[in-house]
Amino acid sequence: MQFEEINKGYNNVFQFGKLSIGVVVPIENYGQNPIPTMKHHIERVQLIERLGFRALWVRDVPFHVPSFGDAGQTFDPFAYLGYLAAGTSNIALGVASIALPLHHPLHVAKSATTIDQLSDGRLILGIASGDRFDEYPAMNFNHQKRGEAFRQSYEYIRKVQENYPVLKNNAFGELQGHIEVLPKAAGHKIPMLVTGFSQQSLEWNAEFGDGWMYYPRNLLQQQYTIAEWREMIPQNYSKPFMQPLYIDLQEDDDFKPQPIHLGFKIGANYLVEYFQQLEEIGVNHVALNLRFNTHKIEDTLERLAEKVLPKFHSEKTIKITQ
Repeated sequence: MQFEEINKGYNNVFQFGKLSIGVVVPIENYGQNPIPTMKHHIERVQLIERLGFRALWVRDVPFHVPSFGDAGQTFDPFAYLGYLAAGTSNIALGVASIALPLHHPLHVAKSATTIDQLSDGRLILGIASGDRFDEYPAMNFNHQKRGEAFRQSYEYIRKVQENYPVLKNNAFGELQGHIEVLPKAAGHKIPMLVTGFSQQSLEWNAEFGDGWMYYPRNLLQQQYTIAEWREMIPQNYSKPFMQPLYIDLQEDDDFKPQPIHLGFKIGANYLVEYFQQLEEIGVNHVALNLRFNTHKIEDTLERLAEKVLPKFHSEKTIKITQ
């Protein structure tokens, strides 16, 4: 069993039976403030590419909601990825994730295919129904209808990849077959990974998503969840599973794990062991979030590149001198 080949980014990040590692942007410690500084952001993105991380991940946060506690990278995800695409050459450009009901799917599709073309096929698009209630009345959208809107948006995005598509009975608009959306994806489609359940059934997720983004869980629960989902995948291909993980990497490689929000304060040796366990249960990619990391970011990235990445990535890492 293998994964479907879709584009350069998807194919490099997701390999059947293996785990790869990426980084969530912003790459900085902003644990005491919901709004990051975004200082040195392009330099750090270029650094993680040189060090051999497989993907960078930005988020879709239309409004800063103080009760949510995290404004993400603050920049519009598509405009920002366009900028990052020009400053990088190989690393996958991931979105985790676009809240589909809060955007017209035409704009999502056109932005996604534009970045995919400009980056030579490096875009991976996470999609979600959205989890910040306050954003819905601000955009005059019924929060209770986000599940249906998610499905219709997904259908629209898929359909406009066709030449002169026909689409009926869609709340976002009907397509009559005499117009089309350009550009098209670099591959045969834009890879779209469902985030959480997005108000859908696990069966819908398994059938229509190109992969699944889910949240950190204990190993036994995560193993069961992945196995249950993969049993429902109907195609000839399997599909990748990925999750985020917050870490506070310690200088002592043998520092035993201590829980933090959605992750661990941990040493490199125990992190390697944990990643090996994730790989064994079927996790294919981990997106590291350094928001709560207490050491210098560049030192942490180099330690990860030296101590952790070689265990999971075949490429050699590059030591960056200060």
